[in-house]
Amino acid sequence: MIIFLGVAGSGKSMQGRMLADQLGLPWLSTGEFLRMLISGQRRKDMLEGKLLADQEIIALIQKIFTVVDTSQEFVLDGFPRTTQQADWLLKQVEHGQLSITAVIHLKASEEAVEKRLLQRGRLDDTKESIAERFKEYEEAALPILSHFREAGVTVYDIDGEQAVEKVHQEIVKAIGSKTP
Repeated sequence: MIIFLGVAGSGKSMQGRMLADQLGLPWLSTGEFLRMLISGQRRKDMLEGKLLADQEIIALIQKIFTVVDTSQEFVLDGFPRTTQQADWLLKQVEHGQLSITAVIHLKASEEAVEKRLLQRGRLDDTKESIAERFKEYEEAALPILSHFREAGVTVYDIDGEQAVEKVHQEIVKAIGSKTP
């Protein structure tokens, strides 16, 4: 699996989809699944930029993995978001349930993220929720990336503020030798 990590607005969904389309792979977006499946107070919390509980997200990921052939390459967008989720994923790798080809970490500044998200106009994209998501991501990203690196997973840091096609080219070049 090729994992895309980055704060909301860094371009991970667009880039994940572009890579999946180019390579003919399934694209799994946890954000899309959450927006489809979460309702009630949990949905309101999510719209305010709050992360859902690790066990709830892991249960959702387990369901998603039952509908995809995880023995084949696929693109995973937006998971893990906490070190506990990263630990769970690495345990799956350790037990031979999954394999990680690479992690694509799209980096973007808070200003760039806010501008992009306000332009896309989703209800959950308010200045307050964007600031909250950025803060939570910054606090979670470094430990997650460290977990992956310590486990020997290849992590590519890509500047997500560049033009869309330039970012895509850098991703393709980075993982070129690692994909089938």
